[in-house]
Amino acid sequence: MTDVLPKTVSLPRTTLPREQPHADPKPAPVAPPTGPPPADKPRDLHSRTIDDRASVIGAACGSLGLSWLVYTQVLLLSGFTGFLITWYVVFVLIYAAVTAVGNPWPVVKDRIASAMLHAGAALVGLCLALTVIYTALRGAPALPHVDFYTKDMSGVPGDAPLDQGGILHALVGSLIEVAIAIVVSLPLGIVTAVYMTEVGGRLSRIVRTMVEAMTAVPDILAGLFIYTTLIVAFNFPKSGFAAGLAISVTMVPIIARAADVVLRVVPGGLREAGLALGASQVQVVFRVVLPTALPGLATALILAVARGIGETAPVLLTSGASTFLNWDPFHYTMNSLPLYIFTAVRSGQPDYITRGFGAAIVLLVLVLVLFAVTRWLARPRVGRR
Repeated sequence: MTDVLPKTVSLPRTTLPREQPHADPKPAPVAPPTGPPPADKPRDLHSRTIDDRASVIGAACGSLGLSWLVYTQVLLLSGFTGFLITWYVVFVLIYAAVTAVGNPWPVVKDRIASAMLHAGAALVGLCLALTVIYTALRGAPALPHVDFYTKDMSGVPGDAPLDQGGILHALVGSLIEVAIAIVVSLPLGIVTAVYMTEVGGRLSRIVRTMVEAMTAVPDILAGLFIYTTLIVAFNFPKSGFAAGLAISVTMVPIIARAADVVLRVVPGGLREAGLALGASQVQVVFRVVLPTALPGLATALILAVARGIGETAPVLLTSGASTFLNWDPFHYTMNSLPLYIFTAVRSGQPDYITRGFGAAIVLLVLVLVLFAVTRWLARPRVGRR
């Protein structure tokens, strides 16, 4: 008996789809920006956050305590000036360290430079304020008296009360001498600056070098120059005119140098436009360049007047001190406010010293008035043709 084996039934093979590997979908193409690229936003240097203010206050307080501890307790030193310098140095170091914690190095350098600049400006302002306050306190008793402005010191002894005598002769002498100096130095200074800027050439370099050298010449040499040439050589008497010439020697290089800088700032396109319209170089200078630079030229004149009105040595050599009022600049001696202040302060008499400080206050006010008037006259007038 044979075993009956079941027949194997072959089924048709069905092809199953193979599993495809997983593929990331392709990102959709991004269209390029059509507008202009965003501009870099500059860092605001003027605004200060709470963190900035806290850093300054914390560094100031911390440096104050550390400086006191080291300066007075460890080193056993004394002195306000030394302590102030030590405090400032420690403050800069602590402020730089605190700023470097959360800011990049350019910000740290900016804060250090800002601290140094502010300290320098504060020091200059403090010195100026102390000088003005001290002068005002010492000269205040002489200011309420009317005779101080309307009388001279002719026949008045130095120890006389403050209600006798005044500074009229010195005030008038200063105004006359400075007026003479302006008449002489202003044209010479501006012409020199125009030659150095507009004409040029090899000789202009020599002129510029001489101008820069003359700004550092001591003022007494200007007085000696006028004394030896005008008074000794030509037998011209000591007078306010000679003093005005000596003052003008000190004012010319200041006006020339400051005006040279101002004329260089004038855009060259203005000169080219004037020449293209058919104007000559002289017309361009006098009708285009100088009117454009007029405010800067006024500043140059103010700087020169501020120096010339405070000269003492040239007036002492070329005119000499006097106690009477003199309106004639060509005859007799003529006093000035700086020379009056010098004579009064070194006299050793209390009332006379008070008059000297009062004259110093008047001199400060006079310079301020001249500054304001010059700036007002040189202001740009809108609509002027």
